[in-house]
Amino acid sequence: MLAWVGDTLLPRHMAKVSVFDSAVQGGDAVWEGLRVYKGRVFKLDKHLQRLFDSAKAMDFKRVPSKSYIIGALEATLAGRTEITVVELFSRF
Repeated sequence: MLAWVGDTLLPRHMAKVSVFDSAVQGGDAVWEGLRVYKGRVFKLDKHLQRLFDSAKAMDFKRVPSKSYIIGALEATLAGRTEITVVELFSRF
């Protein structure tokens, strides 16, 4: 299992989130679960729109750009064809 943390794709045992992160402290986060078929994310645009809408509704200030998220997804998916991806934003 791999996790994209910050700007790096890490093995599960190396992926860390601070205990002071607002997602850990109070569940203050938004997320979307994605499914990948044949190397492509199913309905990616709709997932991203929901993710951005949720972040806006919760007044998140530091939300990665759509192009950044797509780049991170592409790096995560490289060489993989059918996986489940979960995107999570928190206030940090």
